[in-house]
Amino acid sequence: MDKQEKQEKLERPARRPRRRFSDGFKRDAVEIVTSSGKPIAQVARDLGIYDSTLGNWVKQDEINRGVRDGVTTAEREEIVALRRENAHLRMERELLKRAVAFWVRESDE
Repeated sequence: MDKQEKQEKLERPARRPRRRFSDGFKRDAVEIVTSSGKPIAQVARDLGIYDSTLGNWVKQDEINRGVRDGVTTAEREEIVALRRENAHLRMERELLKRAVAFWVRESDE
């Protein structure tokens, strides 16, 4: 690393580590917004989180409850599981195709 690269690295602001929140915390935060009538920005400030983060949680809660259109959390989890299974099945199919081709070559000899 040359001198200029070191200087550029020092000048960049340090990235904050990504914070993880428990499902209970998210649920409680959304409940505060929905039950108190306070603006999302104010509740987020009180909880020490970004208002966009809390807004996303509130939006997803509305989707899950059927108030808003969108993909529910359960549907999203199912899609992920199905994609994983699909990838596994494709890999198995490829393996079987190669095995059949190998057996055909062996039987011809």
